[in-house]
Amino acid sequence: MGSSRIEVFEQMLVSDPANTMVLFGLAKEYEKAGNDQKLIETLERYLAAADDEGNAYGMLARAFERTKQSDKARETYQRGVDVSMAHGHPGMAEEYRQILQSEFSA
Repeated sequence: MGSSRIEVFEQMLVSDPANTMVLFGLAKEYEKAGNDQKLIETLERYLAAADDEGNAYGMLARAFERTKQSDKARETYQRGVDVSMAHGHPGMAEEYRQILQSEFSA
């Protein structure tokens, strides 16, 4: 089922490549499928085009962690803190702060 949902989202993007909702949906499918490389590519494309409120930054940071890209994960969590606060999501920002403190403190 997962690959067919991915194909559906990819087809939707062919006809509407700037549709950020479809990009986010595709990213969620890659996350479910465990395809971190495609997840990273799709989320970076999504974040370049969308005004995300913070959730995508957490997804992207976790994918960077799983692929052993600690510097990128740290930067992405920090951006997630800033964006979450800017959009009035202090709980999400605090979650990312705690991850930064527990996993990235020297």
